[in-house]
Amino acid sequence: MLKQQLNLKLSQKLSPQQIQLMKLIQLPTLSFEQKLHRELEENPALEAGKETLENEDLDNPQEEDRELIETDDINIDEYLSDDEIPAYRLHANNYSPDDDEKQVPYAAGISFTQFLMDQMRTFSMSETESKIARFLVGSIDETGYIRRSLLDIVDDLAFTENLYVEEDQVQDVLDKVQQLDPAGVGGLDLQDCLAIQLRRKSQTPSIALAYEIIVAHFSAFSKKHFDKLMSTLNIDENQLKEAIAEIEKLNPKPGASYASSTKINSQITPDFTIRILDGELQLSLNGRNAPELHVSASYRNMMEGYKESAVKSKAQQEAVLFIKQKLDAAKWFIDAVKQRNHTLFITMNAIMDYQKEYFLTGDEQKIKPMVLRDIASIIQMDISTVSRVANSKYVDTPYGTRLIKSFFSEGMTNSEGEDVSSIEIRKALETIIDSEDKTKPLTDEELKNALNQKGYPVARRTVAKYRDIIGAPVARLRKKL
Repeated sequence: MLKQQLNLKLSQKLSPQQIQLMKLIQLPTLSFEQKLHRELEENPALEAGKETLENEDLDNPQEEDRELIETDDINIDEYLSDDEIPAYRLHANNYSPDDDEKQVPYAAGISFTQFLMDQMRTFSMSETESKIARFLVGSIDETGYIRRSLLDIVDDLAFTENLYVEEDQVQDVLDKVQQLDPAGVGGLDLQDCLAIQLRRKSQTPSIALAYEIIVAHFSAFSKKHFDKLMSTLNIDENQLKEAIAEIEKLNPKPGASYASSTKINSQITPDFTIRILDGELQLSLNGRNAPELHVSASYRNMMEGYKESAVKSKAQQEAVLFIKQKLDAAKWFIDAVKQRNHTLFITMNAIMDYQKEYFLTGDEQKIKPMVLRDIASIIQMDISTVSRVANSKYVDTPYGTRLIKSFFSEGMTNSEGEDVSSIEIRKALETIIDSEDKTKPLTDEELKNALNQKGYPVARRTVAKYRDIIGAPVARLRKKL
């Protein structure tokens, strides 16, 4: 039985303009400039540069005569189809690698593997040894290690290369591979890597002792059981210090030294600049390569010509519909760009005012506790908008270029009743660790007590978390002679 009924439903839909604005807000400067140039190429109704007076209708802009396409009833879901999915639906988050420029310039040169292969040609080897050598070199990772045991390598050669060899044959070829540069390459683990480097050094009493420590007493050394080492090796503290000094000169990741020499130089383009002029902060938005945009006068003239024509054919109607769509898209895009710049500026300006003491002094301990909600309430915008501004953009300050997101931190109340940020507490913890007696480094409990004395009532668990954030190991591993 068929029935008719009336349902009232309240739903919120994002217009295409709103979606376009959100996409523009989340883009950093370089991606935004690329977006502008793509839009200029794709929409002939959009032009760059200042609009000349003859292109401007100063008397009456006649906005209503443009016959803009109505968008109030547009459902974003209807944009989806099997063969065309809007780009914003494919993004995993606010700013994903989808927006990255795919044609990235790269540094010329050879790969690390090819660099090692070229060196292997200087050795005289049989065909079987050459196959083993190529397999070993191909197994070296970017840090310079072969992270496989010899038995596993023997099995791999049999299964993948149809090459049946003994373990000692692989060891002989591995010895040759370990003679390649950079020193230490081809090590099976850290201990092996350090031993290779020490064997290649000119032998002195300190280096010989360092080699013995690495080869025979690596466990005690890695755990910094210095008293046990001195007792076992029958050496004094000065001898141990000299041996450890030689070990500290070694490279634990020999492959990284080659990778860093061929690494692409990257440069951060700041989205904002803050300068101090006459004791006051001045904020500017980076618009260095962003051209001014305006709607094409020739396309507007086409619309006027169609409106004035007496006879309107079907072909003319189809053409004018295309023109109208391009004009609307151009106007939407220009408005979105203006709104983006306005949103970015007022958001960063609120952050600058909130953290004024830091921007004037450069003292990180002046950074106040600040969360997204604080700025959102100041500028009367949604938290997600502030998040889009902060996540992927940088500000150039008198103290260096920083990610805007780094100014946001949780806070706590100190012993004097003042709000302090977690950044300030981490800075205080770092200062305490830097100034501690390295022969007797402070435990987490002692670090907690030291912070409490400075007025930061933190728990030992919090100390451990902050210590990990600043990259400081536990007390036992910070110990030095």
